[in-house]
Amino acid sequence: MTLRPVPARRARRGTDRRPRFAIGVTAVFFALLYLPIGVVVLFSFNSQKSLTVFKDFSLRWYSAFFRDQLLLDSLGMSLRVSLVATAGSLVLGVALALGLVRCRNRLGSLAGLIMLVPLITPEIVTGVAAMLLFKGMNVPLSTGTVMLAEITFSISYVTVILRSRIAALNPEVEEAAMDLGATRWQSLRLVTLPALLPSILACAVLIFALVFDDFVLAYFTTGVDPQPLSVRIYSAIRFGVQPTINAVGTLMLFGSIALIALALFIPRLFGRRGGIDLLSGK
Repeated sequence: MTLRPVPARRARRGTDRRPRFAIGVTAVFFALLYLPIGVVVLFSFNSQKSLTVFKDFSLRWYSAFFRDQLLLDSLGMSLRVSLVATAGSLVLGVALALGLVRCRNRLGSLAGLIMLVPLITPEIVTGVAAMLLFKGMNVPLSTGTVMLAEITFSISYVTVILRSRIAALNPEVEEAAMDLGATRWQSLRLVTLPALLPSILACAVLIFALVFDDFVLAYFTTGVDPQPLSVRIYSAIRFGVQPTINAVGTLMLFGSIALIALALFIPRLFGRRGGIDLLSGK
């Protein structure tokens, strides 16, 4: 009995066969995930007030948003909170990442593990804990409490992203700068920080986008007025969804996409290929 060899073309068809079930599940997943967002974007251009019947394309609700003073005040607060949280988390996160990389002992390893806890802890737990802390210290909830909470929450992202990038730097370059007469602070300022600049800028854009869109932490730590834009939207939809909210959501969506795209392509502006890995900082 002789075995006939399988034709190469038939074998190639067997290996190139696509898993139709997996493709179908993936398509359904993305449809369920992005179809509601697409509906929000579509009806933000509706000329009518209806949220079920689309008639004509119009910028009516975008114009209404820019005439709504409450929403504009909330937008201004969200921008201020995002800028302050970005600056504060960058300063503390860079210093902490440098310390964790340079501190090579059990204490440094333990601190590195602790920095991962906020990333895996449900944000609602962090929000409730921050609110109870402020209440226990008799600190009234205001814009300042939102800024403090967002800075505390964002430090972990900056630290985790920059640690791998700092560890990949050649320490001999900094040592050579000190051999040439530079102090430790000068070598850090003139050698290490410029090498980290693309990753730092990418972290800044990413943190700004995360803080601007954040709802849970802002909801538990904000005061009465003004409220962040995400909290203002939630307060508005409790009394019925208005078409203006669709316009605001669309602007926030495209703004966040633009910021994250900028964070991915910032390293290319500095001559690095392949963008940045937001999880490892490389």
